[in-house]
Amino acid sequence: MSVRAEPLARRRIYLVRHAEVSYFDAQGQPLDPRQVPLTERGRQQAASAGSLLADIRFDLAVCSGLPRTEGTARQILNGRDLPLHADPRLQEIRGGRLREIPREIREHTIAYAYDGAEQPGARFIGGEPWSEFAMRVNQAWEQLIARDDWQNLLIVAHDAVNRVLLGQIIGCGLGGLKSFEQDPACINIIEADIDAATIQRAFIRTLNLTAYDLIRPNQQLTVMEKVWRDYRS
Repeated sequence: MSVRAEPLARRRIYLVRHAEVSYFDAQGQPLDPRQVPLTERGRQQAASAGSLLADIRFDLAVCSGLPRTEGTARQILNGRDLPLHADPRLQEIRGGRLREIPREIREHTIAYAYDGAEQPGARFIGGEPWSEFAMRVNQAWEQLIARDDWQNLLIVAHDAVNRVLLGQIIGCGLGGLKSFEQDPACINIIEADIDAATIQRAFIRTLNLTAYDLIRPNQQLTVMEKVWRDYRS
């Protein structure tokens, strides 16, 4: 077996989910997810993530361009002299209209929205097809990996976006999405050996770390179970 004369350059990706938002108004009606800002608690969560990452020298920072990722990213960057780039391909998967889902399957469709994502023709809550979503997210990822201007990369994105990227790293595909919880403002750390603009080897150093509540002893609901509860309320 041949041995490389030079080791591959190992780079680090800090993949963060945006902090807490509210997707529903006081009457339980859905808000436009493209416009929802961070809640006060969300701003505190993002600030906690920023404190944990305060000493990291980011070379490149990217978000999806939606207010909740931009707000989280700016809290983390905390005045660093570094541009924040927006890539709309990293926006969250688009769901369908909740009121169009038959009542008898509404809970299952929302609370278990990641189950069956790998099935042919599967859509997220009756909206965007999972296969098309994964394609656009992976295109953005591949272009970021191909860039040679970073050693430490910050990506602030969304629950399903992060799951797709984490699934890409471990090779589980869409079938593994339901197993990755991504709590608000969580931090994932990915190490990647990159050569010829492609990842030759990668591993997950840290998964779903919430700086504001490290072991989350009082959080037993999944992300989507909480969405269902908030909607039902």
